[in-house]
Amino acid sequence: MERPLQRNCLYEKSINIMTTPKRKEEVIMYKKLMTCLESVRKKIDFKPEVALILGSGLGDFADGIQIEQTIDYTDIEGFPVSTVAGHNGRFVFGLIGDTKVVIMQGRVHYYEGYSMEDVVLPVRVMCLLGAKILFLTNAAGGISEKVEAGDLMMLTDQISSFVPSPLIGKNVDSFGVRFPSMDTIYDLELRKILTKEAKVNDIVLKEGVYLQTTGPAYESPAEVKMFGMFGADAVGMSTAVEAIVGRHMGMRVCGVSCISNMAGGTAANPLSHEEVKEVADRVAPKFKTLVKSAIERMC
Repeated sequence: MERPLQRNCLYEKSINIMTTPKRKEEVIMYKKLMTCLESVRKKIDFKPEVALILGSGLGDFADGIQIEQTIDYTDIEGFPVSTVAGHNGRFVFGLIGDTKVVIMQGRVHYYEGYSMEDVVLPVRVMCLLGAKILFLTNAAGGISEKVEAGDLMMLTDQISSFVPSPLIGKNVDSFGVRFPSMDTIYDLELRKILTKEAKVNDIVLKEGVYLQTTGPAYESPAEVKMFGMFGADAVGMSTAVEAIVGRHMGMRVCGVSCISNMAGGTAANPLSHEEVKEVADRVAPKFKTLVKSAIERMC
């Protein structure tokens, strides 16, 4: 079958996001998304340029920006709320340098019991608010020999085959095409900015392929071996599906992982969430420097 062409434009339909929905699935998605969107707009008149999702260890990054307003997820009608320790649950609107940003202080995960549609709903909301760039961060387990605990790894590609696609079901044409290309999920120009700012700030930035699993169990040694054979350098429980939806809606996407531990079977001791948080917190200062410096030059 001939592959349909992908629309090559940034998604700029923050007001007229859809024509009148014709299918039941479109109506349900439209109503829920619009309910969340209007709930946010009633609380703040702000058009962000960059949407930033904070992973483990970066939770307090938002506290250091010029904050215009915060909105708790619980105050947004119909919005999913994170149940994971270390993940706050709010949007932070503000400025990093002269760049307007909306920051997710806490994300939701598929393993929490949410539908995949709910997991990626925040990305759609931030896009419809006006964000054209999606900056993803996470804590991940290292697989390949080129990374080790404490490294920062820029995402160059991803493997999402082990989680349900967030695009399954009837396509909403106003969001994006039915068959979006994923040839370059992580924007080349944004990657150049990250690489340059890492050098300027004397930060070692590795590069690699990220693989997402459903979680919440950490990977078995056999799974880690298999993932490595597939070409993955790091593994985690988020990010890839968010990147897919960002690209589907025409956003430019970039991502950085904090390698918080070596994946199952590659380290001497059993993995724990406490270990992940401890390493992520230790790496946080240089991670924050890189994120701030890069965002200031993205717009």
